[in-house]
Amino acid sequence: MQEQIQKLKKLFLLKARFALTSAVASVFDYLLFLLLVYTILGPVYANVLSFSCAVVLNFLLQKRFIFSLQRRLEAAFLLAVAISAGGLVLSTGIIYLLKDLPPFDTRPYLSKLVAMGVTFFYNFYGKRFAFEKRFFSVD
Repeated sequence: MQEQIQKLKKLFLLKARFALTSAVASVFDYLLFLLLVYTILGPVYANVLSFSCAVVLNFLLQKRFIFSLQRRLEAAFLLAVAISAGGLVLSTGIIYLLKDLPPFDTRPYLSKLVAMGVTFFYNFYGKRFAFEKRFFSVD
């Protein structure tokens, strides 16, 4: 029982560190999204660009602070980008579906927040696989 509690604690701490680095990349993503959407682009295109820039920042932070690299750097990066592409499709789809619904139609920042929340867990387990070749194990 104590061993299980230790494993759960370790997984919780890993997710907490992931949440912290993700928060940094997400703030960058969100601020860039707002800059773009309120100056030159519509919400869907702004999301694609801001999300893509945040992917690179997030990879560098996670490589440095979260996961132990169990693959070649290039392979981990390509897998992380592929997983992030899935996250991009997921988040852009959410924004697209919400963009004409009240209150999201006049507040695109709300749809972005919903999309970011939904993609958090998808990204955690996907990136964990990209870096460490595992999904759920806490060993």
